[in-house]
Amino acid sequence: MLSTDYPVIVKDLEKVYPGNVHALKGISFSVRRGEIYGLIGPNGAGKTTTLRIIATILEPTRGDALVESYSVVEEPDRVRRVISYLPEDAGAYKYLTGLEFLYFIAGFYTDDQDRMDEMVREAARISGLGDRLRDKIKTYSKGMLRRLLIAKTLMVNPRVAILDEPTSGLDVINATKVRRIIKKYAEEKGVTVLLSSHNMLEVEYLCDRVGIIHEGRIIAEGPPRKLVEEYNAENLEEVFTKLVGEELV
Repeated sequence: MLSTDYPVIVKDLEKVYPGNVHALKGISFSVRRGEIYGLIGPNGAGKTTTLRIIATILEPTRGDALVESYSVVEEPDRVRRVISYLPEDAGAYKYLTGLEFLYFIAGFYTDDQDRMDEMVREAARISGLGDRLRDKIKTYSKGMLRRLLIAKTLMVNPRVAILDEPTSGLDVINATKVRRIIKKYAEEKGVTVLLSSHNMLEVEYLCDRVGIIHEGRIIAEGPPRKLVEEYNAENLEEVFTKLVGEELV
């Protein structure tokens, strides 16, 4: 397995929180270049902990992850240069306009005005918010805010985009818009996307491959349609219930 073909390689990750709480119990998986890989499972399964370790927000108790061949344990600064990370609970400064916020974020990546302008134009295209970018963020709906945050995450053209529950709390229409934004951007730019979701049905549309995570372990992995066929199920939710031995009522 070549790291050039797999920009994300997770190896035996364990995370133990105070109180001997084992959030991760030896997770391993790899993400191919240019694919959208989803970690899916119920709340508390370990998805966010995994993404935070890969994004260098948390340190693992044991194990490691390589991002573009850089170790999150030994080379976190190098990892941060090639990723962009969007937490589930991310927000924005509500008294700025959308454009002001995007320029503020762009300023962390470059001090070249032309480059900043280019990044903000790209964010405007990705978000599809048009003239609403001139309005204060406090006037945005939750869906509009999420589209703005997705755009600021992708406008820097990261090698690996890490998105934690990108459609969490959105209605069907806005969730669909966000999924389309992610899928289109990955296809156009060839960016590798690693995301988490507790909505197993939506990732059937979005992800090339998924890892189903339960109680800190990956219990199945593969393309969504292949998993559904392998377990003779109607969808990924049914695959999950079969794997954990719970029957749907």
